[in-house]
Amino acid sequence: MFPSSSSSPILYSLTLFVSLLLLFLFAPQILLPRNRHHGQPLISAKDELDDLRLFREAISKAKATPRGGSSKVSHLGTVNPKPKIAFLFLTNSDLVFAPLWQRFFESSGGGDLFNVYVHVDPSTKLSTPEWLVKASFVPAKTTARASPTLISAARRLMANAIIDDPFNLYFALVSQHCIPLHSFKFVYASLLGNPSSATKAFLTQRSHKSYVEILSEAPYLHNRYVARGDGSLLPEIPYDKFRVGSQFFVMAKRHALLVLRERKLWRKFKQPCLDLDSCYPEEHYFPTLLSMEDPKGSSFYTLTRVNWTDSVDGHPHTYLSPEISPELIHTLRKSNSRIELNLDVRLENMGGFGL
Repeated sequence: MFPSSSSSPILYSLTLFVSLLLLFLFAPQILLPRNRHHGQPLISAKDELDDLRLFREAISKAKATPRGGSSKVSHLGTVNPKPKIAFLFLTNSDLVFAPLWQRFFESSGGGDLFNVYVHVDPSTKLSTPEWLVKASFVPAKTTARASPTLISAARRLMANAIIDDPFNLYFALVSQHCIPLHSFKFVYASLLGNPSSATKAFLTQRSHKSYVEILSEAPYLHNRYVARGDGSLLPEIPYDKFRVGSQFFVMAKRHALLVLRERKLWRKFKQPCLDLDSCYPEEHYFPTLLSMEDPKGSSFYTLTRVNWTDSVDGHPHTYLSPEISPELIHTLRKSNSRIELNLDVRLENMGGFGL
């Protein structure tokens, strides 16, 4: 028995509605590629909206903060607060080098020169870090290596740090594998000057440099540029503007706010890759953005030291117990740049290893 002609439009409409409903429900699973490391979609619409609200709050908070800052009261109730460095730990495993960071932060002479923020993948059961440091664990989202989720996590850390304390003027992104190579006082003086006179840094924020590695040449650069498909980054990012650099950096507040405001490049870099072996957006987004928007405002080198000799599966060299010595630390402190603040390297977990 066939439906009458009068009922056909209703039947066709119902069929179309059901088809659209099924497409809506299953298209993400069909169309979105899964990350090869965690088997999860890259960025969800909910996470994106949550981040946008967070970024707007941070930008609004920054606008309400006087540039001078030195005569105001900080969020801790301190009169004439000093500028601070925000240390942003991006991790998906235990902070095994927390005791080393404890010694590093102790050398500051007090807690009024820095803040610590930690972004932990929600699927990670993190052990309590072995340090006596007041650390803020920010609301976190799922992260995966070689995916735009790492860009989102870095932006999330900076936004939370800006909201938490308006006197955070530098943002140092590090991983659970980083260790400090110098004392806190050395690092602080290199970025902001002597603490006793560092309040002038509030007045010179517009000229603060960011220490982000920016490279225009690499043997794999073209493959990474077309990892999402030919022309996928156009017109916003022509090939001659595409850059690469270390995932970890020390960024000035003015550039952190630039990152939180930026939308055009992010829409390109968050696209899923077709060539997964050439997909490392976290190593391209920040260098490309700063190179395009404020090339004179960046050092073009990072303040981390990485040894790529004998790397395995894209990870740096792991220093094992027989290799670790004071001589190694002195060697690692040597650099082509003016200063190096920390070491982004896989180091075997050793109790009692000191600076």
